[in-house]
This record gives sequence, C-alpha cells and structure tokens, in this order.
Amino acid sequence: MRSIGGWGGDTIVTPRVPSPHLVGAFMMHVASSCPLAATNGSVLGFDFTIVFNKNPLVCYHPDAKKFFACDRGLLRPVAIVVAFGLNNDTAWLERAESRRRACHQLAPHLWATTGLRRTPPQVRIVPEPLGDTDAVLLTCHVWGFYPPPVTVLWWHRGHVVATGDKAKLLPSGNWTYQTQVTLRVTPKVGDTFTCSVQHASLDQPLQEHWSPDLTVKVVLAAVTMTLGLGIFATGTFIYCHRAPGEGH
Repeated sequence: MRSIGGWGGDTIVTPRVPSPHLVGAFMMHVASSCPLAATNGSVLGFDFTIVFNKNPLVCYHPDAKKFFACDRGLLRPVAIVVAFGLNNDTAWLERAESRRRACHQLAPHLWATTGLRRTPPQVRIVPEPLGDTDAVLLTCHVWGFYPPPVTVLWWHRGHVVATGDKAKLLPSGNWTYQTQVTLRVTPKVGDTFTCSVQHASLDQPLQEHWSPDLTVKVVLAAVTMTLGLGIFATGTFIYCHRAPGEGH
C-alpha cells in the first residue's frame, strides 16, 4: 500500500496493485469538533474521530481519555484493533487531549469575535413605479447586520402600515444578514413614508424616509445637472475649435 501525508496528520491511503491502472482507493482522516452553546458560547462537548471512507471508525472518549471502536458494521473488528493500538500510543492520546484543550482555550475568543459582536445595518429605500398607475412599490433594503434578529417597520402619518414579520432573512456570506420589506402605496403630495429598523447594535431605530416630493426634487436636480453639463460641453467645443486669433 502507499500512503500520502496530508494536513494535520490526515492520511490518504491507496492500494498498490500490479496493474498500471488504479482500480480502487480508500481514505482515512481525522475529524475533530467542539460544539458551542448558541446562548453563551460555552463548550458543549468534544469529538475526535478517525474516519474511514466518511464513516466513523474509532472515536475518542474525552472523560475516559481512551479510544473506542465506534463502527457498528463490518469493520468493527478492525476498529477494535485500531482502538487498542491507539490507546497504547501516547502520541495519539496526547494529540486528542491537545485538541480538546484547544477547544476550551479558543472558544471564548471565537465567541467574542462572532457570537457577541454587533454590526449595525444599512438601509436604503428603492421606489419602483407600477405601470401607468400612480401606485409605487417601495422596497426597504436592510443589509450588513449581525446578529440576525431585526425588526423592520413601515410608518406613514404616525401609524405602522407594514412589518417585516414574514420577510425572509438571508445570509450575505460574510457573517452578516440581509432582508427587505416592500410596501405598495399611492402617494400624494406631502406624503412621507419611513422605513424604521430596530437592531441590537443600535441605540435608537435607524430611519430612512421617502416622499414623492423628494423624488421630484431628485429628478429636477438630475435634469438641471444634465443641461448644465451639456451647455458646458458645447461652450468648450466652440472655444477649442474657433479660428486662431479670434477673441482675446
């Protein structure tokens, strides 16, 4: 047989056969974990397992500080022999105990940087006109927050008109979360709609406002800026292409 060393002492073993073609392979590796309580981050347990082809073969008992056969199938006789050998190998026993100690030492630091951290949300309202009607679909996007629990409310004239109770909470892939709550409105001049976000990282709700007046102002500002840039570009073109000696 031929063995190939891997990270952390994990070993991949493949059979050596006379044929030039590889006809089969198997793999053994070590897997360890220490589950943490979701409420306070305390260590709930410790697992140290030697796995054969994704099936647990030999497990470590942290209280007894011994290995035992955890395979219940055809390989149980082999697992018993392997466990006996590991229990008589001080290096493997120390390796398992070293990982167990690392769990207890690293858990408080890991919990402080993950479970206890507070990342405030960001909020943006995106309006979308609905066809030829006067109705508008307002979407309050909330993202970048941790921990996951968040409360999103739509307010109008002092009353809650929509909540995010049924909104989907999605992971962003960077240890933060995102969600969105929509509201269909038919706004009138002077109306203001407010998306209010409550989160553990905030001392007071984070609010974002939208009104049809604000939209008109943004459109007018954009048109004015476009016209200004057009006039500036025209003047620059005329100046650069006038005949030499013209003007002062």
